[in-house]
Amino acid sequence: MTSYKNLNVWILSMKTVNEIYNLTKFYPKSEIYGLISQSNRAAVSIPSNIAEGLGRNHKKDTMQFLHISRGSAYELETLLSVALMVNLIDREKYDKVSDILDNNIRVLNGFINYVEQKSN
Repeated sequence: MTSYKNLNVWILSMKTVNEIYNLTKFYPKSEIYGLISQSNRAAVSIPSNIAEGLGRNHKKDTMQFLHISRGSAYELETLLSVALMVNLIDREKYDKVSDILDNNIRVLNGFINYVEQKSN
């Protein structure tokens, strides 16, 4: 398999990380140990678990890390919804980042299906 750095799923995940970091730097300082930290960690977890999973030698391990990555994406989706709900971000910023994250999730789900089918 090609390097994980060349995979669209990892590249999109890194774009998500960049967007989240750019978004959360405008959250109030009172959220530094709350939504800022948790959102940034969830975002970083997505490409990190893709890379770690692809570095494993067994399909079962790879699939587990890809599923963890997807779980982090869904966690991030929830954290963005919370930020919108409590007015840390406006609808325009939410929609922009949410669209990027939705695309990331869609591609990640496709990649998970590809890896599952490839090994069968």
